[in-house]
Amino acid sequence: MKKFGFIERLKKRNLEHHFVAEINRKYKKLKVKRSLSSEQQSEVQQYYQHLVGRKVPLAWHRFMYSRTGLWAHDYVPLSLYRTEMIGRMNVFPFMDAYADKNVSEMLFPDVLQPKCIVKNMRGYFYVGDKPVSREEALAICQNINDAIIKPSMSTRGHGVKHLVVKDGKTNIDGKSIGQVLADYRQDYVIQQKIRQHPGMAALNPTSANTIRLLTYRSGMEVLLLYTVIRIGKKDQVIDNESSGGISARINDDGTLAKYAYGAPGNDQVEYTDCGVRLEGYPIPSFDKVVATAQRLHMRLPYFDLAAWDFSVSEDGEPIFIEWNANPDLSQTANGPAFGPYAERIFAEVYKKENTRNQYW
Repeated sequence: MKKFGFIERLKKRNLEHHFVAEINRKYKKLKVKRSLSSEQQSEVQQYYQHLVGRKVPLAWHRFMYSRTGLWAHDYVPLSLYRTEMIGRMNVFPFMDAYADKNVSEMLFPDVLQPKCIVKNMRGYFYVGDKPVSREEALAICQNINDAIIKPSMSTRGHGVKHLVVKDGKTNIDGKSIGQVLADYRQDYVIQQKIRQHPGMAALNPTSANTIRLLTYRSGMEVLLLYTVIRIGKKDQVIDNESSGGISARINDDGTLAKYAYGAPGNDQVEYTDCGVRLEGYPIPSFDKVVATAQRLHMRLPYFDLAAWDFSVSEDGEPIFIEWNANPDLSQTANGPAFGPYAERIFAEVYKKENTRNQYW
């Protein structure tokens, strides 16, 4: 194992400072800014002194309190999560390969997924598990009615585009399908656009609105830490915050909480762009989705923490979209990420090696 020396400690400290600066920039964008009382500050530091033996930056608690108006001492600071926790929860060197969207069919062949038209892995083309030439891939893609093209190893909706092809010409800036594939270079996937359950489509019909679950494996048990719904902005294809999407907590009974949140600086909202009231809105097949995510997590022995994105088919079956081995934490919409399991998780995690230490 690589020795963790001065240079590594310096890089780690710089990364911690980066995350603090980032959350402070977001704090400045908020319309309502709240300060922490001395009692609140003391409550946080006593809590983390007990859990990890040191104080933590208070920027995340200040941000969450200001953003939501809800106080909690157990918000997880991103600087701690990114530098200390994720590398102990998950085996860092394996993250990119396992979370590649192009290997999902291999990892989870028995779960419903969007139909794959063509995928590119390290420059090689495949249809299903059959390798094909570039010429064959282009021929298959000459006429596509309603599809999505996206990078297979990126997050936050980067590069996700609606794709329609007629006689080789696409809807993307008038380019040919050959030009579009050349732009993506390698490591991407073209999938048929899913037909989602009416109860999901009603939230916003143009985007695949997804259920985001965070699960944690503790021995032979997979704990559900939280679920949120991600809803796209009107006329948008993706549901990510960067494209105007919003997120709302899903309660234990499968109904939505009162408020959803978008990018910092935007007000909390009670209705979607399509006019659907969030509070009490029932998410179809919620229990099925939760059970499926927990079942699939047991197939990932190198990852104790996993985020899952699911939609729901027209007939109520969970549709696996993707999973993430290095997820962000949806603490604005949900509240403290680890909830009632926090002490248990910290106790287990800090007994394990930080595999990120090899990559500073």
